Amino acid sequence: MTTTLDLQKLAHDIKQWGQELGFDQVGITDCDLTSEEPQLESWLAQNYHGEMEYMARYGLMRARPAELQPGTRSVVSARMNYLPPLAKIAEVLDNPTQGYISRYALGRDYHKVLRNRLKQLGERIQHATSDLQFRPFVDSAPIMERPLADKAGLGWTGKHTLLINQQAGSFFFLGELLIDLALPVDEPTQPSCGSCSACLQICPTGAIVAPYQLDARRCISYLTIELDGPIPEEFRSLIGNRIYGCDDCQLICPWNRYAVTSAEHDFSPRHELHTPKLLTLWSWDEKTFLKTTEGSPIRRIGFEKWQRNIAVALGNGPVSDEVIQALQAKQGETTELVQEHIDWALQQLQTKQIADNKKRARLIRCIHKGLPEHA
Repeated sequence: MTTTLDLQKLAHDIKQWGQELGFDQVGITDCDLTSEEPQLESWLAQNYHGEMEYMARYGLMRARPAELQPGTRSVVSARMNYLPPLAKIAEVLDNPTQGYISRYALGRDYHKVLRNRLKQLGERIQHATSDLQFRPFVDSAPIMERPLADKAGLGWTGKHTLLINQQAGSFFFLGELLIDLALPVDEPTQPSCGSCSACLQICPTGAIVAPYQLDARRCISYLTIELDGPIPEEFRSLIGNRIYGCDDCQLICPWNRYAVTSAEHDFSPRHELHTPKLLTLWSWDEKTFLKTTEGSPIRRIGFEKWQRNIAVALGNGPVSDEVIQALQAKQGETTELVQEHIDWALQQLQTKQIADNKKRARLIRCIHKGLPEHA
């Protein structure tokens, strides 16, 4: 029979094994998320989950890991940094001719990477205890991973609803191992957002409607990844050149001054996705898209949504004959969804072109009259 002393040692060993497998931190908690249930019910009642029907389908099971995996007594929560050493975030965001992809999606699909490591961790624990039952999860089941990681001491929940670690910022993935053994639990960390509200102010679409409250329907990550239909017109110009996800609320967070870059080779940026030209991405056919995004989380949105997102970004970019011709070339050759966004992009570019022509004409008149440009 496992003694209390054995459990203390096992908990210590689990954290050590986790680091050996590439996790940056491992914590342990129980599976009681009762305190999260009212907030979850309120979030769903306000329809903040949008078209993510699976969020509502499982209801409060998301806050009850023991219902998801009967017999669960402890949760091993792990995090793994993903920010590449040369993230080139500002370089891409500041260049409207390039497409910005959330930095977590530049490399291999994190689901596969973390789940494989968690499975190995579970097997090590199983070997040490002989009769352990475990099940790994990585954003793949109705489970509230952020509150569990919060309870396990991996960080605190920021006002943008993401987990923040005082020594590592927030650019990391989370995964869980549900086990049927009661282990000593870790203490949660102290929330340290203070009076800062930078993430609320920076969000391009106002998706963080209040501290700790995210309306996913307004979030660029939701709009470019989860949403299947047309992107609402009110948000299209606000998306800018973000074609897959958004990192703004993390980029502005003061704690990400301490963000730790990842040494994990699987998360290294793919050349075609790191600083991509929008026109190059627009020129891809579906075969190229599938080949280039093989093993990438981007692949799951499909070619149609990929084209939809790029069309919006092109419409938000600078006017050029090359861009206009590239958009026009696909008219009548794509789906109704993509066509709607091509039409919008062309209208945006036309409007900007008219404004540019008026400004140029005014400048010429001022020069001829010898007046200052702003006259």
